[in-house]
Amino acid sequence: MKILILNCGSSSVKYKLFQMPGEEILSEGIIERIGFSNSRLKFIDHACNEIVTEKRIHDHDEAIRIILNALTDKKYGYLKDLSDLDAVGHRVAHGGDSFRDSTLINNLIFTKIQEYSDLAPLHNPNNLKGIEAIRKQLPGIKQVAVFDTAFHHTLPEYAYTYAIPYELSDKYKIRRYGFHGTSHSYVSRRACEILNRDITKQRIITCHLGNGSSIAAIAGGKSIDTSMGFTPMEGLIMGTRPGDLDVGILPFIMKKENIDCEAVTQILNEKSGLLGISGISSDMREIEASVKKDENPRAKLSLEMYFYRLRKYIGAYAAVLNGLDILVITGGIGENCRDISTGLCHGLDYLGLEIEDEKAFNLQQKEMILSTESSRVTAMIIPTNEELVIAEETWDLISNN
Repeated sequence: MKILILNCGSSSVKYKLFQMPGEEILSEGIIERIGFSNSRLKFIDHACNEIVTEKRIHDHDEAIRIILNALTDKKYGYLKDLSDLDAVGHRVAHGGDSFRDSTLINNLIFTKIQEYSDLAPLHNPNNLKGIEAIRKQLPGIKQVAVFDTAFHHTLPEYAYTYAIPYELSDKYKIRRYGFHGTSHSYVSRRACEILNRDITKQRIITCHLGNGSSIAAIAGGKSIDTSMGFTPMEGLIMGTRPGDLDVGILPFIMKKENIDCEAVTQILNEKSGLLGISGISSDMREIEASVKKDENPRAKLSLEMYFYRLRKYIGAYAAVLNGLDILVITGGIGENCRDISTGLCHGLDYLGLEIEDEKAFNLQQKEMILSTESSRVTAMIIPTNEELVIAEETWDLISNN
């Protein structure tokens, strides 16, 4: 069965074509800068060469049409024609209280996902664009939604309930939902596979560090707490989102700046976090470069705050788990920013974590153990593979329906 996986962002579409159940990746690529004059399609051909083409791509509908054309291209494609495609799986950020598992998409499901767009305004609307584009271009093909929030539905009530009037929580389904669930699920399972340990007996903290970042505490293979909450804004400091924030700041800013709810929400989603603190960028690479050149004290401050918040959460979750066996670092920052991963680990020696420094300087190796053999905690870098999780979920649903 050939399954196409789509992960649609605001200006990008990542894709992978899997042969299931063998988990073979037939093709993968990304379209970036959708809506800009210098849009770019990047994909891997049969000979593992990276092919890059640039042209203006106006919207997600056009982007997905280009991806489908690339998959059926006579020279580079992996499909004879689009009838060879069996299903399409989509990453969907917020499933609210309605979706505790992945689901086949129909009109009712599409509408329910739309209803949660207010809770994930940077994600759900773009995820829906991908679903709608496939509806238009491949009418009748089965589509599956795999939700970031699903993995965290195992949180106990005392961990997911907010201390607001219970009637409001119950009426509006306000609770901690958590995000990056497919990533936290994958890297925790993969860590135990590498170490040959029973996941049901491990206390694991997983750190998904990217433009959006979150931490999860995993006991017995199940999420018992996570840093993101009702929306993806809570928790760690992120690229453009503030993470934990005194809610009293919001009405204060609204009053002082004479702005409405929509405007303050835009500030929180698009102008805060590393970008807001540093005034330079939301990109950790640019902030690190500025710090090394000693160009901007606010860049240094943003990095110090980033580490501080990370270590606070790890300490808190080690307490929640009553100890720690495995620490996993993943995501774009975690996998590629050497100083972040090693710097974070060096601040956790109180947990009995000892780091093998020379390993941390070889990030060409995709999966690595950073800790020494004598370390009480095993620290690892594991590249996330959310697309594989989505492919597995899609295969399972399609095979049984």
